Amino acid sequence: MNSKIESINTGENLTEKEIFTKIWTKPREVFKFINDNHYDKYVNILLVLAGISSAFDRASKRDMGDRLSIWAIIGLSILLGGLLGWISYYIYAALLSWTGKWLDGKGDTTSILRILSYAMTPVIITLLLLIPQIGIYGNELFKSDGDLSSAGILPNIIFYSSMIFELIFSLWIIVFCVIGVSEVQKFSIGKSILNLLLPVLVFAVPIIILVLIFKSI
Repeated sequence: MNSKIESINTGENLTEKEIFTKIWTKPREVFKFINDNHYDKYVNILLVLAGISSAFDRASKRDMGDRLSIWAIIGLSILLGGLLGWISYYIYAALLSWTGKWLDGKGDTTSILRILSYAMTPVIITLLLLIPQIGIYGNELFKSDGDLSSAGILPNIIFYSSMIFELIFSLWIIVFCVIGVSEVQKFSIGKSILNLLLPVLVFAVPIIILVLIFKSI
């Protein structure tokens, strides 16, 4: 499992363990290794986990607890979130490749998807942090008027501490995405940020404007 994985292009090597530990302190080195060696081993599982994490976030924002039980939310988040999450990241990677070419980017869809998947490494921890949150407040997490303060002092400390750490690790995902796209596209950090935003600016903003126009008619 932890045997050395030799780098084909750079002569450097990382163990599987080092990929997931060094990414926190030397992300560019890790992303370079992954990109140069087309290292795909954990791509699918990381994308599925990222999709599940996003599904739980959507369930909370859409107040699904008002209509569904906690077990239904968990089941839908795992099954549909895992599948749709993978598809959505593939589409986003394709858009990053396409819009990145406007900036003279070098990455194709597959290489960008690979990098995005490893940039999602912090979701492993955010999903673990979700366990005590659900354990303490259950379906209240996903309700529009959920009671998130009545469990007692110690459970509340655990609950709100886990939410703070979840936010911190979510920010790490953004940092990893910027650095990873910078490496695979051969961009500066500024160009990488622009590349990550371009799909939203090119597609999402016009759609939102059209929706607002039709609503006002």
